[in-house]
Amino acid sequence: MEIYTELIKPPLAPPGWVFPAVWFILYILMGIAAADIWESSSPDKDTALTVYAVQLAVNFLWPIFYFVFDARLLSFIWMIFLIILVFLTIKQFSAISPKSGWLLLPYFAWLLFAAYLNLATLILN
Repeated sequence: MEIYTELIKPPLAPPGWVFPAVWFILYILMGIAAADIWESSSPDKDTALTVYAVQLAVNFLWPIFYFVFDARLLSFIWMIFLIILVFLTIKQFSAISPKSGWLLLPYFAWLLFAAYLNLATLILN
């Protein structure tokens, strides 16, 4: 997060403490959604959970690209890939349990906002 404090930030950029608080809530919602799918008897649950696991892996790598390697362009491209995967996860989860799809919408919205921040910091810095 030290890199973040040194960047020229775009309008609407939150203070650094907001990120862990938001991610804490998002991971709780994601976990509830995944558990709901896990417990379902749907024959499509394995596919849905596989897509979910892939997006989690992609999510894990984004901060490494952004903060460790300082690769904001790669991070932005990676974020678009993540947004697509989360959209697919929402579709898969919603087909099995609409509630689980709804639980992922705040995550999707946050990723769109994060993509804005990523692109804006790329341009400004």
